[in-house]
Amino acid sequence: MGARDTLRHSLWIAWKDLLDLWRNRMAMVMLILMPLFMMVMVGYIFPTESALENADVGLANEDDGPLGFAFAQNLTYVSEESGLMSLKDSTGFDDIKQRIRDGELAGGVVIPSNFSSNLESGTQAVVEIVSDQSNPQISLLLQGILTKVIEQMGTWRAIANLSVQLGVNSSEALAIVKPYTVETRGIVPGNPSYFDFVAPGIMAMTVMMSVMTGLPHAISYEKEFGTLDGMMVAPIGRLSIILGKTIAQTSRGLIQGLIVLALAVLIFGVTIQGNFFLLLFLLILGVFSFVGLGILITSVARDEQTATMAMMTLMFPMMFLSGVFFPIQQMPTFMQYIAWSLPLTYATSALRKVMILGADVQSISTELIILITFGIVLLAVAVPIFKRAMKK
Repeated sequence: MGARDTLRHSLWIAWKDLLDLWRNRMAMVMLILMPLFMMVMVGYIFPTESALENADVGLANEDDGPLGFAFAQNLTYVSEESGLMSLKDSTGFDDIKQRIRDGELAGGVVIPSNFSSNLESGTQAVVEIVSDQSNPQISLLLQGILTKVIEQMGTWRAIANLSVQLGVNSSEALAIVKPYTVETRGIVPGNPSYFDFVAPGIMAMTVMMSVMTGLPHAISYEKEFGTLDGMMVAPIGRLSIILGKTIAQTSRGLIQGLIVLALAVLIFGVTIQGNFFLLLFLLILGVFSFVGLGILITSVARDEQTATMAMMTLMFPMMFLSGVFFPIQQMPTFMQYIAWSLPLTYATSALRKVMILGADVQSISTELIILITFGIVLLAVAVPIFKRAMKK
């Protein structure tokens, strides 16, 4: 059988699988809803810069002096203007502690009784921030905001005092109090959010899940119901069956990947900084790197259920270890070694570089080489095993 016949038979099988998908209305609906649900959940559940809004924070002023009262007023004004916090009057630390336990407050601020006296005597005053350690993420976010606000208020006070003492204007006083300032300059236009970071990973993960869950159904399902036997007795080569199934699952994965990309751009405002066709090529390459693994597991599994369970066992670690949701650099060293042995890591890294940083082929050459190597090696192992499995 020539190469032309092999390709023609492969396209027939792929067309049959895609027709089966088209006729299954529920499968078509889930083809669209699955990436939609995933994008919406990630886009609105995971924290962003504006994740904290109108958080209830207790404010206890234990100081009887005018400076404590003025500080409390200024903090209330800043919180109202920013919309990040809603300050609630409290009697002290114990009251804030109990109300945090009751779920009424997210944290608190305590102005100690010696606040005014310390400032009037030229001693540094202390402001206590009370945090809810049962919710570390919100606690750290709230601590960071409160610390920044309180330090800024201290800077304003120092500038005002210095202006009066030295007889200079506020700009000169600011240069004395804060001689250095920091400006952040990104390497791409705009201000990418957390969702810009996670969207490329979701695309790669969706393609992976589509291929690795679709192949067990495409092969094991037909094996169980006997339709695969009809293909085996037909004048069709084993390679044509593999290629046909692969083309069908590749098409399905690309459709879902493009749906994720469209949702990211249209709903969440993600900007594609790089070349769109390079992005499309990376999606195809991502499918290629996972197909061999899918064929291998499907070939050795006895039935569809076993194959699906094996796929899930591999997919879940890859989802969390490949840098889709969390930077690999934050993981322990031994987990980083595991992460860099997974193909999804390189697919995610390449897509992220192209989408966010506008990288070209040269900048992602390492990822390209590794993904191609993964695909070739896994297919070289999987195809002979699949052929032997079809003879049983």
